[in-house]
Amino acid sequence: MPPRKGVYGAIVEHIFHKHYKPGDTEVEFDRPEIETACAALGVKVPKNLGDVVYTYRYRSDMPATVAAKAPTGQAWLIRGRGIAKYAFVAVDEALLANIRPTPGHAVVKVPDSTPGIIAKHVQTSEQALLAKVRYNRLIDLFTGVVCHSLQNHWRTTVGQGQIETDEVYLGVDRHGTQYVIPVEAKGGSDAQSIVQMDQDLALCKDKFPDLVPLLVATQFTGRGASPKVVMFLLTEDPVSGWPQVTSEAHYQLVTPDSITAAELAAYRRESLRAQP
Repeated sequence: MPPRKGVYGAIVEHIFHKHYKPGDTEVEFDRPEIETACAALGVKVPKNLGDVVYTYRYRSDMPATVAAKAPTGQAWLIRGRGIAKYAFVAVDEALLANIRPTPGHAVVKVPDSTPGIIAKHVQTSEQALLAKVRYNRLIDLFTGVVCHSLQNHWRTTVGQGQIETDEVYLGVDRHGTQYVIPVEAKGGSDAQSIVQMDQDLALCKDKFPDLVPLLVATQFTGRGASPKVVMFLLTEDPVSGWPQVTSEAHYQLVTPDSITAAELAAYRRESLRAQP
């Protein structure tokens, strides 16, 4: 029996080539086809059919024979089309890699307000990131909106099917405009996915149609006692309909006495330049 990734890749290849016709930019399929593909390939049906799709939505590149059928300058991703329904969709290659930290980006030091007991007992890098973002009010700081956490690890069903969002905030600005802000957190070497941000946009439209959607992706970078927290703000591109990065910030949570007078002066100058 080949390794799991090899089996999953063979299943995805089988399903894609079963439906693909030259010139297609969308190739639809449904989850029960995974079992049909396993029978045709003579492999054991995975216990979790959804894991096959999940792997190629968020974790792995498409198999080579699938990737080769994408139009020039484009690549395939898998987008939800309803309950247990999906489609391979061809999108610009740049879209798949646009949520990546910019090397050499300016870093802003922020006094770390994470309660000690939380910092000591948090169990995973994702939990640690969500906790640091929450207790240090980094969503407020980044967006300029007063925000409150509504729910974390929220599972629900929208037009694309069942989705899960790491955390959802609601907020209001000084003009009274109200916002819904889904947040996705990644730690370590995991990369942010445009597919996940697309699902978050669908969540905003379906569950909070009267609020302004702001999509936030957060990520730990670096190592040590005070790694950087990188944050991206995404909004819907009016032409493509896909989320696009509109701003990026790098924060480092530090002890208050590690921020020098020269750094504080530099932050003041930058703040004055940014004021309308």
